[in-house]
Amino acid sequence: MTGTALTFTIHADGVSSEDTLLVRTAIIAGWTGRDKVALEKHIKELEELGVPRPASTPIYYRVAAARLTTADVIECTGPDSSGEAEFMILQAMGKRYLGVGSDHTDRKVETYNITVSKQMCDKPVAPDLWLLDDVLPHWDKLVLRSYAVNGGTRELYQEGSVAAMLPPLEILEGYDGTLTDSYAMFCGTLAAHGGIRPAERFEFELEDPVLGRIIRHGYDVALLPVRG
Repeated sequence: MTGTALTFTIHADGVSSEDTLLVRTAIIAGWTGRDKVALEKHIKELEELGVPRPASTPIYYRVAAARLTTADVIECTGPDSSGEAEFMILQAMGKRYLGVGSDHTDRKVETYNITVSKQMCDKPVAPDLWLLDDVLPHWDKLVLRSYAVNGGTRELYQEGSVAAMLPPLEILEGYDGTLTDSYAMFCGTLAAHGGIRPAERFEFELEDPVLGRIIRHGYDVALLPVRG
């Protein structure tokens, strides 16, 4: 059976341990906004890039599990891709975890086929996870944030509460496929400050101010030449 094995540091009950988890199914949940005004803003951002409106909201895109990576460098064809921070639900060995990743997407391909654009790029994820149950009681306090780095300048790219998206269990319940063990689902993103744009390096994080902790990760984008 296909899948990818990723090694994470799992933080639960004040204890940290390392484990390798198998992910067989990877899903990108799009248009998960709880705030319809913010959702419309993001839809319009993409429309400006030529991306058509979604047929429904939320909508769920499948990508190869092999696209998930904890690497700190990814390779992309041409200069038209960019990242976006998303909280991630991962279930493995009967437990549900919360992490954070970047739905790095080819924006040029996205204008004519969103599903294909999602498959074009690797999906970096932070190598740390929290137990989902540990944060559900204060879910709306969590903060999602990202930075774009170009020419050595680091700029805030996205920032906001996860309350901008539907609650995680509601997003999971909306999936029309079968969710068994060993899956990962990206669960939505925030509007970009200054509009969607590429970056030489993309950094993202998920902050839990109640328990005083942050999951962080970043990656460089290596461009591959386009020869036709």
